Amino acid sequence: MAHPKSRISKQRKRKRRTHDGVALPQLAKCPTTGEVHQLHRAYSVDGNLYYRGNILVKAQEIEE
Repeated sequence: MAHPKSRISKQRKRKRRTHDGVALPQLAKCPTTGEVHQLHRAYSVDGNLYYRGNILVKAQEIEE
């Protein structure tokens, strides 16, 4: 049976694994729309696409 050449200590193993935790995404509230969204992401409100409080793509209005 194979044996490792050198054993990795608990301290060394835990130092390596300190950055493996999953962080929650950061959320922000838009001052224009009041919508809660992820930072650095476009978000839609009522069909309009916003980014940093500005409209990127305006929703088409349905005429009847």
